[in-house]
Amino acid sequence: MKIAYFDCFAGASGDMILGALIDAGLPLETLQTELGKLSLQGYSLTAEIKHKQHITGTKFDVQVPHEHHHRSLKDIRQIILDSGLTDSVKEVSVNIFTRLAEAEGKIHNKPADAVHFHEVGAVDSIVDIVGAAIGFEYLGIERIFASKLPMGTGSIRCAHGVLPVPAPATLELLKGIPVFQTTLECELVTPTGAAILSTMAGEFGHFPDMTILRTGYGLGSRDLEIPNIIRVIIGEKAGGINEVQLIETNIDDMNPQFYDHVMNRLFDAGALDVFMTQVIMKKNRPGVVLSIIAPPAQVDGLTQILFQETTTLGVRISEVKKRRILSRQIITVTTPWGDGQVKIRIMEDGTKTAEPEYEDCKQLAKNSRISIQTVYQTLKNEAERRIKQE
Repeated sequence: MKIAYFDCFAGASGDMILGALIDAGLPLETLQTELGKLSLQGYSLTAEIKHKQHITGTKFDVQVPHEHHHRSLKDIRQIILDSGLTDSVKEVSVNIFTRLAEAEGKIHNKPADAVHFHEVGAVDSIVDIVGAAIGFEYLGIERIFASKLPMGTGSIRCAHGVLPVPAPATLELLKGIPVFQTTLECELVTPTGAAILSTMAGEFGHFPDMTILRTGYGLGSRDLEIPNIIRVIIGEKAGGINEVQLIETNIDDMNPQFYDHVMNRLFDAGALDVFMTQVIMKKNRPGVVLSIIAPPAQVDGLTQILFQETTTLGVRISEVKKRRILSRQIITVTTPWGDGQVKIRIMEDGTKTAEPEYEDCKQLAKNSRISIQTVYQTLKNEAERRIKQE
């Protein structure tokens, strides 16, 4: 599994995150091509190699002359959904903007759909958020981690007037996320940066076990006492033994159509696996045991989702379970019908096996009107051919 760790020692903003992804290998030309699928005009992008206190990185900027357009969440969602971007990029982008709208709505006592963005509604922030989603997909990042986030002091001037640092929307977005105070009198974490990381990062804190593949440095605009940089470290999640916990609950009175939504929410919130077991409960009623395997840090959040989304009155948590896992990686394979992803499983003796991703097989078969078995075998054969050439 390819993962990314954002080291936010000097904070996080949308342009810094995107600069780090470009520095880590996202081509500016690819970013421009993908963003060109949005119905936005009148902006230009630059990505320059610069230095902050002798550290080299990429300074990403969006130039938007006289952009004062206010947009609602509905406007932004429509721009994204009407574009030619991939479904994955659309989903990630909409999720980030929805989370941001919910935070702004809470601050101003409005429903999320009634929030009209000012700075965030501008083209540069749409570029930052959608661009980050494009970068995650292009670089093949399957899971995101981040460090604790630093908080600045002082105040900032924005569309709502003079606000304390951190801005109220930023604080709302960072609920439940570990932060620490600094003496730097400036805004270190912006609402856009907080929205991206709080939506996408499954864990905040220590550096995860990984085999490092590449790094990227995204530069900010300010000159601080420390390098104004965010860095991303991309690698393969290490195999071996790791600690997990098992969360379980018995349910016999919920609409079974809801399970699909519940499972998706649990996976999005960091569950490693979710499964159901049919059982006979009291009074001979059929029911299910809903089981979730998760890292210890994610247990509280996943438990809250169970309380919010199901009819359960309680859950069971098994402490300190361990699982032994194999290393894996995802590669993209080209076929006559389009590209598909293949999961490579790496055994402990170094041998590899290939397993095409079902959703990609299904989509290619549907689009090309051929059998899924043909697509599956073609992807598998090509992946195995690559393995032999290594």
